[in-house]
Amino acid sequence: MPEGNEMKRVRPLYGTYDKPHDVQTCRTRISRRVFLQGAAGGAAALAWPRWASAEARDLEVVRAQIEKRHDEAVQRLQEWVRQPSIAAENKGVTEGCDLTMRLLRDAGFGEVTKVPTDGQPGIFATLDAGAARTVGLYFMYDVKQVDPAEWSSPPWAAALVDKPGLGKVLVGRGAVNQKGPQAAFLAALHAIRGAGQNVPLNLALVAEGEEEIGSPHFPQVVRKPEVQAALGRCSGIFMPSAAQGLDGQVTITLGAKGVVELELVASGERWGRGPRQDIHSSNKARVDSPAWHLVQALATLISPDGNEPAIEGFADKARPLSAAEKAMIAEGARRLDEGLAKKQLGVQRWVRDVSWPEALELLVSRPTVNIEGLVGGYTGPGGKTILPHKAVAKLDLRLVPDMTAAGALAALKAHLAKRGFGDIEVRKSGGYDPTSTSADSALIRAEAAVYRRTGINPILWPRGAGSWPGYVFTDEPLHLPAGHFGLGHGSGAHAPDEYYVVESKNPKVQGMDGAVRSFVEYLYELAVTS
Repeated sequence: MPEGNEMKRVRPLYGTYDKPHDVQTCRTRISRRVFLQGAAGGAAALAWPRWASAEARDLEVVRAQIEKRHDEAVQRLQEWVRQPSIAAENKGVTEGCDLTMRLLRDAGFGEVTKVPTDGQPGIFATLDAGAARTVGLYFMYDVKQVDPAEWSSPPWAAALVDKPGLGKVLVGRGAVNQKGPQAAFLAALHAIRGAGQNVPLNLALVAEGEEEIGSPHFPQVVRKPEVQAALGRCSGIFMPSAAQGLDGQVTITLGAKGVVELELVASGERWGRGPRQDIHSSNKARVDSPAWHLVQALATLISPDGNEPAIEGFADKARPLSAAEKAMIAEGARRLDEGLAKKQLGVQRWVRDVSWPEALELLVSRPTVNIEGLVGGYTGPGGKTILPHKAVAKLDLRLVPDMTAAGALAALKAHLAKRGFGDIEVRKSGGYDPTSTSADSALIRAEAAVYRRTGINPILWPRGAGSWPGYVFTDEPLHLPAGHFGLGHGSGAHAPDEYYVVESKNPKVQGMDGAVRSFVEYLYELAVTS
């Protein structure tokens, strides 16, 4: 124990301590006990508690800084969204990386380094606060493609728009996925520093510019010796998020499905049948069609109703749901609104007309084979009577625990070869394994504690149906807990009119300032949760 620290038992603000803590630790614990609660009046603001202590006054200064810097934080997000950074099109990615590095330096990261890869560069950054503990952060600076014609507000304008029922939102590509939540986290660091306080944790951050194309080179960033050494000192790693639904509810996910993104390409040249270039469609009477060849291959990958993967060996290692996971899903089915879910998805029925609880079980536990897109021949206005020489299917395969991206890809290739489609080229564009994190980890317990102090009883969920490259943290050699955290709301990721709530009129949903305060609270919670 450091010399000069008096030992005594202290009654904490919440619960009781089971063992002595030094005075400085207890002071830190009280300092971070920021009780987040929804304010009356419908603005969904959060309030710090009023304590007669120096620590409370310090946190009041942080709150004042958040409010004072609101416009600055919004402008920072607007600048970030206005910079296109589309890895799939190699559009603005270099500029997007450089801008992200500048934003990290401005927020207090002392070491910010560009990490070259075989694709787009990554970023490694550290903030040394002189703290006893270190937490990791995952950022992404790339975004999905856009079709501006589909947007009501230009995707790179980062316009502030009044959205009925929600308030003022920022509309733009990357607004919620992921620049909005990331900007809110950086605003939390600005507020803490502006209040003259130290960040309560050391931070080790890794960022990539290829998440939206399946993170094909992200392991090259994380496995750099200096990066791996820094992450090895972390208690866990989290990705900022806007976790609230329209009803204000939050779901804590204990992992995510893995994914393989790929293309299947059928061509006359590779097949040895069909044309080597597009020809007149009258020749179909005597010439094979690569497009039909591809369609026939696709039909072997799935059951006749399109819902059950039929790739031999694909799901052999898929782990069944445990009793605890089934209990989580049952509780979630009781608390989640089926009608709202269908409305948001624009669907009327689940597969095979299953019940709501079974639909949720399928969402969590089912590996999938999905066709993202089909391209072949002429797709312009009117007809064009050709027999295409090539056809392409874009697929994604979703994976559950104990499956691997490498194993899924190998099973697909073997399946195609066994059924006479070995000529079809398989081009993997990205992908990674599933992730899992224990509900008992300090990272998850800290999340739950902060949410509960807002008056939110979070839903614990076995895994998200989407994917992120968290396996590089949860798997060998790091074995870190990994998750997502953050109040606030946004929607439209990968879709037109993507938005992030800046000023909320929904009393159940936090705006940007509330999101910033949640990140401040989470950092202090992580600093003392073990």
